[in-house]
Amino acid sequence: MEEILARFAPISLDEMSGIRLMNRIDTKFVTTMPVLETLLGMALEDYMVQEIDGQRNMRYSTTYYDTVDYDMFYTHQHGHAGRQKIRFRTYVSSNLQFMEVKTKNNHGRTKKKRMQVEGMDFDEEKLQFLAKHLRYDAGTLMPAIHNDFDRITLVNKARTERLTIDTNLQFHNLVTGKDKAIYPLVIVELKRDGLCYSPVLEMLRTLRVFPHGFSKYCMGSALTNHHLKVNRFKPKLVDIRKIAATAE
Repeated sequence: MEEILARFAPISLDEMSGIRLMNRIDTKFVTTMPVLETLLGMALEDYMVQEIDGQRNMRYSTTYYDTVDYDMFYTHQHGHAGRQKIRFRTYVSSNLQFMEVKTKNNHGRTKKKRMQVEGMDFDEEKLQFLAKHLRYDAGTLMPAIHNDFDRITLVNKARTERLTIDTNLQFHNLVTGKDKAIYPLVIVELKRDGLCYSPVLEMLRTLRVFPHGFSKYCMGSALTNHHLKVNRFKPKLVDIRKIAATAE
């Protein structure tokens, strides 16, 4: 995969700053490594790859928080509008860390607010940020699950969308202590401002890869915490096992 990534035109982190898409429509897809290699070959002419210090496939590390009664998990499972998530994300190669609050409204748009931080303790500055952007009291939150993955970020040459491609996804549940790796699976997420034309959508249709919701927090929690009720997630769990089996 590194060989084909090297063939993409690069885009720098500074150039990426104008394509933040903090108020966006997200569409996710789940596929496998062999399909990803084909997709990257198809995308060469229409996309650039983010490059930072010579790296094009970067390691991310994320810790999600939830309430003690897992209100964020269950709110997502039931499909409620206005649902929120809070996480601390570390960009391993640059050692930058952000606290992020994501809110999905009833129009399908995701709004993300974030601040750069050092550490995950809730100091006064973080508490003020959370009071402004999060509907939950910070005192009710606990670290729930941690994940690590590699990410490739593509940008279309019209600069109207970003495509993130996550591989080598691993979960560690901070409550149960259970670990789960889903190496065959690839999570692709198309992030765009509105319904503008997207070259990759036609490529994905050609490869018979169709939209498939996949929340890293919720799926990771469902796979590593058997105390949670996951009835509405069961079809998705069955689907991802079937998709993974196609790579065997």
